[in-house]
Amino acid sequence: MTAQPTTAAPATRVRPETVEKRSTETIPLAERRGRPAHLAWTWSSPNLEFATVFVGVLATQAFGLTFTQAAAALLLGNGLAALSHAVLSARGPATGVPQMVLGRVAFGHRGNLLPSALMAVMAGFGWFAVNSVSAAFALSALTTLPALVCLVAVVLVQIAVAALGHDLVHLFERYAAVALAVVFAVVAVLTFAKADYSVVPATPGGTGGFLLAVATAWGYTAGWNPYATDYTRYLRPGTGPAAGRAAGLGLFASTSVLMLAGAASALIPGAVSDNPTEAFTSHLPGPLADVTLLAIALGAVCANILNVYSGSMSFLAMGFTSLTRRRAVVPVAFGVVGFLLAWAGLSDAGHAYEQFLLVIAYWIAPWLGVVLVDQFARRGQDLQPLLHDRGFRNPSGLVAMLAGLVVSVVLFANQEAYVGPVAAAVPGIGDLTALVGFLLAAGLYAVLPRRGARP
Repeated sequence: MTAQPTTAAPATRVRPETVEKRSTETIPLAERRGRPAHLAWTWSSPNLEFATVFVGVLATQAFGLTFTQAAAALLLGNGLAALSHAVLSARGPATGVPQMVLGRVAFGHRGNLLPSALMAVMAGFGWFAVNSVSAAFALSALTTLPALVCLVAVVLVQIAVAALGHDLVHLFERYAAVALAVVFAVVAVLTFAKADYSVVPATPGGTGGFLLAVATAWGYTAGWNPYATDYTRYLRPGTGPAAGRAAGLGLFASTSVLMLAGAASALIPGAVSDNPTEAFTSHLPGPLADVTLLAIALGAVCANILNVYSGSMSFLAMGFTSLTRRRAVVPVAFGVVGFLLAWAGLSDAGHAYEQFLLVIAYWIAPWLGVVLVDQFARRGQDLQPLLHDRGFRNPSGLVAMLAGLVVSVVLFANQEAYVGPVAAAVPGIGDLTALVGFLLAAGLYAVLPRRGARP
């Protein structure tokens, strides 16, 4: 158990509409609150949206897999990512800090600048743009309004909730999850019933297609790993295991059901449209299709609320002390930049999304390898002296992460813009970049010396 800087006190109730006062500092025990079980809802609602569905669509439509092969690949990728998410989330109640602040233990304060910057860009800009586009497409198909008008509307809602902070984020996700679960449960049943599972891909994906599907699913679900303790740091110490289980289960269940529905939807005859969200709902009865489009938009908003909030936490974790007391300003700035990126991506969303998912996995895998090894090595230690000591250095973490990232990308990357020599020589292996990066970074960090607190 990690020591806390304050004396235990009864948990206080904070009004959800109140702007969050805390930033990246350790949350005092007097302000600890919440129930671990609510993490299941928090991590379900942001995945009940079309971005999750489209990962399943890629498995059968782009990677050349049958439904059975796609299901195995998607469940494997999701399961591995949800497991690591549970392990990371369980650490929040003991440490009381956001995930990227906790990363200072493995990377040191200076070394942690790189993963924090990557996380801020990925969440606050990349994911924000991807999900805003899917929400805009859904609202455009439902209302016939221009996609740009719909984009402005969803961005404003996302920024507002994230700027108000932690309590309202949890509250919004919890109530949205109930409505989204009902809608997508009905849609999933109808989709599974209408799919033609006898369809054989014109160009079978083989082992390479299977591994691409695993990597894509893992990249999507593990993309939430750097957010983990952001939403458990207000819980009371001792609730870590329960919080980890709830977070991991909510993440795995929501991503798996919708990815499988997406894989099945690509096998429904006639389900084709230039608007990808409209194609997914084309087989549904009219009223249900409209409700589903609304749910897709709401789910994307749920995802982006977490993206903007955690993106701002990662940005602040880089050490911008002048902004620490003005936390609510950062989500607004992130939202403006994310809106511009989403606007630019309205014309080619599907292709850009596939490449984006794989690139996410490239850096998250070696980062995760270092963080998990460090967490295991320092279990039971008091981490508070390391979290806010700006002089603390641990270069081994950055060395291991960069080695895993560079070697895996140079040798194994399989992108249109670049194909590594191993992937070019053996094209049937698909894209093993994330797996190699994780194993190499974890193994290297395990043998390198790790620094503790200064005397």
